[in-house]
Amino acid sequence: MRIAIASSGLGHIQRGIEAWASDVADALRRRKLDVSLFGHQTATGPHIRPLRYVRRTDSGVVRAARLARALGAWRIGIANAYDVEQVAMALPLWRAIRRDFDILHVQDPLLARILDHARRLGLSRPRVILANGTGESTKRLAGLSAVQELTPDAYEQLVGQKKPGGLTFMIPNFVDVAMFDVGNQAEARKRFDLPGDAFIVLTAAAIRRFHKRIDYLIAEFARALPALPANAILVIAGGVENDTAELMTLGKKLLGDRVRFLTSLPRAEMPTLYRTADLFVLTSLFETFGIVLLEAMATGLPVLCHEAPVFRYVAGPAGRFCDMTREGALATSLAGLAPVASRHAAAAQARRHVADNFSEAPVVDQMLDMYQRVLKGGQ
Repeated sequence: MRIAIASSGLGHIQRGIEAWASDVADALRRRKLDVSLFGHQTATGPHIRPLRYVRRTDSGVVRAARLARALGAWRIGIANAYDVEQVAMALPLWRAIRRDFDILHVQDPLLARILDHARRLGLSRPRVILANGTGESTKRLAGLSAVQELTPDAYEQLVGQKKPGGLTFMIPNFVDVAMFDVGNQAEARKRFDLPGDAFIVLTAAAIRRFHKRIDYLIAEFARALPALPANAILVIAGGVENDTAELMTLGKKLLGDRVRFLTSLPRAEMPTLYRTADLFVLTSLFETFGIVLLEAMATGLPVLCHEAPVFRYVAGPAGRFCDMTREGALATSLAGLAPVASRHAAAAQARRHVADNFSEAPVVDQMLDMYQRVLKGGQ
């Protein structure tokens, strides 16, 4: 069985899909499987097979996406620069895998649709599996040959509405618990020049208002300050977005030296960053999965997130939840979790919960079973 893992952003984008692709390829390679990881030509690494295509961040691609949208290309799934990038990758990826591979496993939805259609036309050999890490609608998933949902709720919704003929699986994301381990907090704080005795609240997300709601986090931390330890610090780590500078200004205005922004950290530094914290907070109201929660819990952190089924599933006993649609809800929860004793039970269960349910061994076993079932055409 020859397996291709691909991500159009691999090499120039740092987010969940790219991390997923690298992690899956590495895990399969550790199982002694024949796996190739495909990404952009800027991707580096001993096992990456780089391809040449335009990137979503290229100025020409941004202009092309605007023109395509104006001409109605959104009707066929091309609505933004990311979609243009996926289309651009499809041809060189097809050339690389069309004859000699058995499975193509991706999280890029348009890339999956294009290569799946090519297979059904008899132009490509590998069977395509889309791991639905972007929260695609049931309508957009209906025509695909094989879909991997990441949570039970998403799986049940898809099974209940998806047209017959395609295969549907429920297999979550995983993290390498050896990479994201507890480690030494004091040394980690020295690495990022953070006070050794501070109460540190951390978030790792794109620094933007939309979806990640970093403005809500800043405002709620400011509201909670009178009830927090005098040395409380909010650390916000994530990629730069269009409104990042505005949010950094807001943070400095409301929090002064109580907030630190860390932008575009390499993923290799994330385990050390998690070790600096006492509490991890995610303020988005919904995620398709939320792998940052697994990474934080694997390092022994309790996590605080919105009251939503997906977060209940991922965080389990290590999670603390509140209604983050309400003003003041997060501030109250932060104050309640400031004492060490209030975090102890969640912290004690965090790493064990990840190891038992979301570590490499059990999840990759499920993936291998999925590959065999897809090759055999069985549900």
